[in-house]
Amino acid sequence: MKVESVDMFYLAMPDVYDIGDGSQDMLLVRVRAGDHTGWGECEASPLPSIASLVCPMSHSACHPVLDSVLGARLDGPGDIGRIVRAVRANSLDLLQAEHTISGIEIALWDLMGKALEQPVYELLGYERSHPKTPYASSLFGDTPEETLHKARAVRSMGYRAAKFGWGPFGRTTVAADADQVQAAREGLGPEGVLLVDAGTVWGEDVEAAALRLPALEDAGVLWLEEPFNSGALGAYRALADRCDRLRLAGGEGAHNPLLAEHLIDFGGIGFAQIDTGRIGGIGDATRVAKYAQAREVQFVNHTFTSHLALSASLQPFAGSGDDWICEYPVEAKPLAQDLTRNHLTLDESGCVAAPEAPGLGMTLDLDAVRPYLLDVDITVGGKTLYSTPDLTT
Repeated sequence: MKVESVDMFYLAMPDVYDIGDGSQDMLLVRVRAGDHTGWGECEASPLPSIASLVCPMSHSACHPVLDSVLGARLDGPGDIGRIVRAVRANSLDLLQAEHTISGIEIALWDLMGKALEQPVYELLGYERSHPKTPYASSLFGDTPEETLHKARAVRSMGYRAAKFGWGPFGRTTVAADADQVQAAREGLGPEGVLLVDAGTVWGEDVEAAALRLPALEDAGVLWLEEPFNSGALGAYRALADRCDRLRLAGGEGAHNPLLAEHLIDFGGIGFAQIDTGRIGGIGDATRVAKYAQAREVQFVNHTFTSHLALSASLQPFAGSGDDWICEYPVEAKPLAQDLTRNHLTLDESGCVAAPEAPGLGMTLDLDAVRPYLLDVDITVGGKTLYSTPDLTT
């Protein structure tokens, strides 16, 4: 087979708010080769990603992403990695290319799995898909009372683990943050696994983060996620050295596997949380999963959008029984919920697993998401480089 087309679709809610919720818009990717179609999703701002697909060449290390993908051979899983390497070489100075190729790469795996009639995790060499304990991923409430209500709701839905993040956490006082954490603990119950996401709020300020450690330790929080920017390795290490039972989690901002591996080696994280829609796709996420496992660091997915993205993010560590917990979006906007006809639901034991079906195992509902489609035209020098394609199967 050869890659015959790569199409991108900018989907968005009618109103997009200034909150830490990446499910408000979406860049959906469609790849066609032979008689097969694959779908993927980028965890990125849609418009600059579309631009990186088609932009005019700036110089020899700044080609549009499409140049390295369209027409490429696609006869087996190894060809997917070759395509990603070509994009990285030819679009080295086009920084958005990392996010753009991530969604394309996911679609290529979906297509390959359908063509070979195998789930993606089998193409990665795994014999089975191990169930994971999903943690309900949501934002902190504006007040502790709202967080308490959210945590109680999560517990009533049967989740044994929950994460609260962003919102006001880390932006006001140490006491206010302690109240938020205690509210989450009270609502979730003493046995629930509680996680906290700081959303990089402290930049590189180790002391500001350290002031929150007593409250986090007292509440039995398993991990503090992204206290700092992804590249602040020294800050991560310094804070990790001051933790007792608490562990640090990070890596969702890594846009290539080397950045994630540096966090593992030099940042002292206990959980490597990777987004397939950012890091380069399923193949690179799998590389990080195996790297983390070899260093006794837990691998976790980062997913806050659709169940297409959730399936893609489960594939890299589906075969690992030791990596037991996964992010599960419970507050995704209707756009993300409507994208697929099927969803990865919890089984009788409250776990979730990568689908057994070919590819990513997800059936898209294009009629449901068509109202969210935004028309985009990119014209340079009178030549149209991109115009929104027809959203069909």
